[in-house]
Amino acid sequence: MTEQAENTKRIAKNTLMLYVRMLFGMLVSLYTSRVVLQALGVEDYGIYNVVGGVVAMFSIISNSLSSSVSRFLTFELGKGNMEGLKRVFSTSLSIHVVLALAFILLGETLGLWFLNTHMTIPENRLSAANWVFHASVFTFVINLLSVPFSASIVSHERMSAFAYIGILDIILRLLIVLFIAYSGWNFDRLIVYALLLVVVVCIMQAIYWSFCTRNFEECRFKLSLDSSYWKEMGSFAGWNFIGGSASLLKDQGVNILLNLFIGPVINAARGIANTVNNVLASFASNFMTALKPQITKSYAAGDYGYMVSLVERGSRFSYYILLLFALPMLFETEFVLTLWLKHYPEHTVNFVRLILIVTMCDILSNTLIILKAATGNVRNYQIVVGGMLLMNFPLSYFCLKVDFPPESTLVVALLVSIFCLILRLLFLRKIPGFSMKRYLCKVCGNVLIVTFISMILPLLLYKQMSDGIVRFFLICVLTTLCSSAAIYFVGCNKNEQMFIREKVTLIRRKIF
Repeated sequence: MTEQAENTKRIAKNTLMLYVRMLFGMLVSLYTSRVVLQALGVEDYGIYNVVGGVVAMFSIISNSLSSSVSRFLTFELGKGNMEGLKRVFSTSLSIHVVLALAFILLGETLGLWFLNTHMTIPENRLSAANWVFHASVFTFVINLLSVPFSASIVSHERMSAFAYIGILDIILRLLIVLFIAYSGWNFDRLIVYALLLVVVVCIMQAIYWSFCTRNFEECRFKLSLDSSYWKEMGSFAGWNFIGGSASLLKDQGVNILLNLFIGPVINAARGIANTVNNVLASFASNFMTALKPQITKSYAAGDYGYMVSLVERGSRFSYYILLLFALPMLFETEFVLTLWLKHYPEHTVNFVRLILIVTMCDILSNTLIILKAATGNVRNYQIVVGGMLLMNFPLSYFCLKVDFPPESTLVVALLVSIFCLILRLLFLRKIPGFSMKRYLCKVCGNVLIVTFISMILPLLLYKQMSDGIVRFFLICVLTTLCSSAAIYFVGCNKNEQMFIREKVTLIRRKIF
């Protein structure tokens, strides 16, 4: 119990550090998104989003390997195996060097051809789009090589370093935006913006590499030709490639479809919606980042009871955190966008609302994904669940082909997300201590009831009042009160209620 209490304290401390980073980033992101949109214009803003999406299509390899590296590093830490830890790190870095070279070749041939021959880019901005593409390729390569280092920081649960480095990254990006927006010099803002972001990425990755080599013994590179690790990690990453491909086709692939069928303006609307979603979802994702190493380590140590409790509580509380911030946004989307941007492209309001709903559904699967990855046995899981996720792309293509509105692509994403949640639960039934029935009842059923209760009074107020600052303020207050009450009285068990009371009492004593 003492060890579990210490782990819980570590999760809380790490989550707090990540929230410091996130809150600072959120404020800067909301400001910079508005300034960038105004500085670049709707068309260039859409071009930047969709061209970056072409490069992101190739990042399926990076995402697959990132998941693999994080899982193997954390697993070895859970077993306390330093030699295995060193071999995992060196093997992963060797793999990333090879892939970085392959990506440069692929990106600068196939990717460049697709950009110049198939994408809807105004002819007078095609040169700028090519500069953005080259910058995005270079950025991706640098990020690819840094994956083992950032995975080491997360696996060691050094979230304070993660937070401080992230804050520096945010400050540098803010300075770039201010330069682009307010510099009196005459230059192509889109090209300079993309190139300056490359400089920031290089600086940040140099800091990550320096920190890891000084603080973690395993982060000293040795060329590794350990065939067993190459095979095991390659197999794990290879099967995760299916899920990574599906996730990126769901986001960036559909973004490109929207560009092909409609044009860059719709990409700007989706880009704005994604910015709002990323800001709100980060409240929950930071909690998940702090939780992930503990789930993997508890599985490696065979502590299945604690592992299942982390999975169930992690899903519920990450959803509750998102609900607290997403609910007022769902009601007052138009007001917030007008206050924030003044003017925004058509479809942005619907995109924001639908993307948030999809994210609220997806968040119930996050701990399930972490748990399945911890087992290392992902082949059949990725074939089935990844195959279902891949349906986002053809179904979205069909909807756009038959002239359904662009919002239909997000309705498809929501339906696929629900099916994938069910499939994940079916795959996890055989893990010791895990119960599909219990998860559906104690997690999914619980959050649905909490959401329904939280919406009743705010919905009545929303229908009765005309829009404006007064309704916005009242909606924010009412959704917070209703959500907090529903979470506490319905969403939490007695032990969790006691824990919340203790923390509130402690905070009150410190303040007063």
